[in-house]
Amino acid sequence: MKRESGILLSIASLPSRYGIGCFSKEAYEFVDQLKQAGQSCWQILPLGPTSYGDSPYQSFSTFAGNPYFISLEDLIEEGVLTRKECESADFGAHPGAVDYAKIYKERFPLLRLAYERSNISQDEEFKQFAADNKWWLEDYALFMAVKSRFDGKPWTQWAEDIRLRWQNALDYYRRELYYDIEFHEYLQFKFIRQWNKLKSYANHNGIRIVGDIPIYVAMDSADAWAHPELFELDRDNVPTAVAGCPPDGFSSTGQLWGNPLYRWDYHRQTGYQWWISRLSYCYRLYDVVRIDHFRGFDEYYSIPAGSDTAIGGHWEQGPGIGFFHAVKQALGEKEIIAEDLGYVTDSVRQLVKDCSFPGMKVLEFAFDSRDSGCASDYLPHNYPENCVAYTGTHDNETITGWFNSITPAEQTLARDYLCDSHTPENRLYLSFISLIMRSQARLCIIPLQDYMGLDNDCRVNTPSTVGANWKWRLLPGQVTKELLQTIGAVTLRYGRWNW
Repeated sequence: MKRESGILLSIASLPSRYGIGCFSKEAYEFVDQLKQAGQSCWQILPLGPTSYGDSPYQSFSTFAGNPYFISLEDLIEEGVLTRKECESADFGAHPGAVDYAKIYKERFPLLRLAYERSNISQDEEFKQFAADNKWWLEDYALFMAVKSRFDGKPWTQWAEDIRLRWQNALDYYRRELYYDIEFHEYLQFKFIRQWNKLKSYANHNGIRIVGDIPIYVAMDSADAWAHPELFELDRDNVPTAVAGCPPDGFSSTGQLWGNPLYRWDYHRQTGYQWWISRLSYCYRLYDVVRIDHFRGFDEYYSIPAGSDTAIGGHWEQGPGIGFFHAVKQALGEKEIIAEDLGYVTDSVRQLVKDCSFPGMKVLEFAFDSRDSGCASDYLPHNYPENCVAYTGTHDNETITGWFNSITPAEQTLARDYLCDSHTPENRLYLSFISLIMRSQARLCIIPLQDYMGLDNDCRVNTPSTVGANWKWRLLPGQVTKELLQTIGAVTLRYGRWNW
């Protein structure tokens, strides 16, 4: 198998103008930089519209795209916005961090202005897009329009008639909110056109896009509102149990995610049609799909609704291999990365093996006593060929920050494994990267912060916390010629160069 490597970087972390990374010229420049450094893959985080907490893993829709990623510069070129309008908006004072409150306040009025100037209802391409995607777009656009009417409240707090989707209420709001609905359809049209153009550019330059999808959908989503039959909800569409994970070395109370759980018996009866539609759509957006919390297909952690922590949860049986047989029969062979981290049981290992999907190996877990898995599984000399190796993921500390946070005994263990007792701590990140790059793993993906030697101030997410996550951004010019030469040299040295 061909040895490859890639970089993990969220779209939001690009150094685009106007407050957040997007599908602007900086995204195309990053593709060029990946190519210069001999990379094969660009792994991104989920592209969906974010809700409270700004997490891309809690989205208003599993199908829709995040309007924040629409390039305002492209809209300026179209003539539906002016540069003065965009530059007079306050997107935050710090170019190295996303200010989501200001983005929300300033960006949507600009996008609405672009919509009103676009005459989109006469655009034949838009009409075709709306018709082709009606199966999800209609519910999503109505959901977002009604949410605005109810001042952004979760759909579980809407008036009963529209919360329960009574037909007379659906008809009323479709008439009453016609232009608001069309506005959200317009945003999705612009999103997908710009994304498809960027993805085509990446593919043309030999870069595959590794997408990332959460196994669960958010409770406050068009998916849960429009299709309550898919989830463990009662007759009033209130969850009876929610998702999370049990206590471990990183959290004594576990993680309470709050997502509705799937009614797997119902999905099985339909031949997993909703899931097949979901994955089919993903492969229109990405070349490879990483499924977050893959373990949930084997067993999933069920927490009684209303719980304050995850302590009182229990494990339930997931759909297992039958689900993946159905997916393969419907979609054929597709590239999937199984996020099989945390406490991995023999049955999870067997499911990953039976599916032939590459699992994930995270170097930080090899020397960190807080991890609940088997440390030896994460030592690079034990990596199988069919895996994807990481120094860390979006949920982990940067490799530099991690080394500074582990105990002196763990630091000694790591240095002994490296056979390196002399390299200064602020330069050890290259040693750790090289360690997994020379492993047998077919694919290695490194967070860009790790190649830059950045500390935990540049961490993307700390699980079970809210307020400081998903904000980190590259500054203009931080990806230097010297950095690309370093990445390229490591890539070439260990036989992972793409050209």
